[in-house]
Amino acid sequence: MKMTKRVEKLPPYLFVEISRKIAEKRARGEEVISFGIGDPDMPTPPHIIERLCQEAKKPANHRYPESEGLPELRQTIADWYQRRFNVSLDPETEVLPLIGTKEGIGHMAFCFAEPGDNVLVPDPGYPVYSVGTLLAGAEPYYMPLLEKNNFLPDLRQIPEDVLRKATLMWINYPNNPTSAVADLPFYIGVVEFAREHDICVCHDGPYSEVAYDGYRPVSFLQADGARDTGVEFHSLSKSYNMTGWRIGMVVGNPVMIDALKRLKSNLDSGIPQAIQYAAIEAMTGPQDCIEEHNAVYQRRRDLVVDMLIRMGLEVTPPRASLYVWAKVPQGYNSVEFANDLLEKVGVVVTPGIGYGNNGEGYVRLSLTLPDAGLVKGLSRLAEWQDSRNQFKRRV
Repeated sequence: MKMTKRVEKLPPYLFVEISRKIAEKRARGEEVISFGIGDPDMPTPPHIIERLCQEAKKPANHRYPESEGLPELRQTIADWYQRRFNVSLDPETEVLPLIGTKEGIGHMAFCFAEPGDNVLVPDPGYPVYSVGTLLAGAEPYYMPLLEKNNFLPDLRQIPEDVLRKATLMWINYPNNPTSAVADLPFYIGVVEFAREHDICVCHDGPYSEVAYDGYRPVSFLQADGARDTGVEFHSLSKSYNMTGWRIGMVVGNPVMIDALKRLKSNLDSGIPQAIQYAAIEAMTGPQDCIEEHNAVYQRRRDLVVDMLIRMGLEVTPPRASLYVWAKVPQGYNSVEFANDLLEKVGVVVTPGIGYGNNGEGYVRLSLTLPDAGLVKGLSRLAEWQDSRNQFKRRV
């Protein structure tokens, strides 16, 4: 059998490789503590589960759903954006539910990038931005996210020959993996840049509700003219601990929404309706669960940051997201450091190089492991540091 070149070019998905290494260790009877994947460990709130159970019993929800989602869900999403960001959306033309945002992100390049076009992708960044680009036959141009620029892309540094062929740009704040945040002036600059170069903007914002110390992230769509130039992806996965339910949305520019809707209508049969009603319950029901979850994550963040500093790593406490982004110790690259932790103390962290060349020199730690595992993992990191100190003393 011969695979297509587009599939042969794809790297293994980052978390698949991490999961394989964990499985090998556990098969040998070794306990592994993983700070790897950002999958919330806390359960979906009970009132959302109850709504799902109620709706699952109704025969009307056992049939094919529509690709564009229930009108009630689209209206609920529009209402949520109005309450949260003071952004008004037309639920008929500017809102599209997704089977998790990953599928929408992966399909967007098929709508707006031809072979030979460039897509502007953050580096480091969520791998699906570039994977979707490659599958569509377009070429990713990697925008460096550097610490000296607060992990924001310097759009002025993109070469003119790249911009002439650029049709689509990805941005993502609060950011995965760096946990950086962006303010409204940055988004205003993105809108001006997109207008000047006729580029469609895709902002991926699933972590807007996971924030600490009183910080409230803003939406790309709050920038004047944002809907003329782009869309925003959002998800219920992180806000309501619904990663396994696969439901998200994209909102904004009606032409971009229509294009993705056309593609989806030919490729999928929509989100199960019982899950759509559960999503309605999530966005309209009690919201105190978000603050409760964030309090847990903030406490974990403080513990992780304190330990990493004790280990000699450079780290800035994140204001948002589920991740801590830390520089590796001197003498290591990101893979070497991750492998050293895995082999010596059975702790998994994600090497930054897996998110792009500019992720080299960093590792990402997720805050989504139960408290007992977190405490054990931090204890093992302390063991690693103690053994390293003993080696230095012997040398």
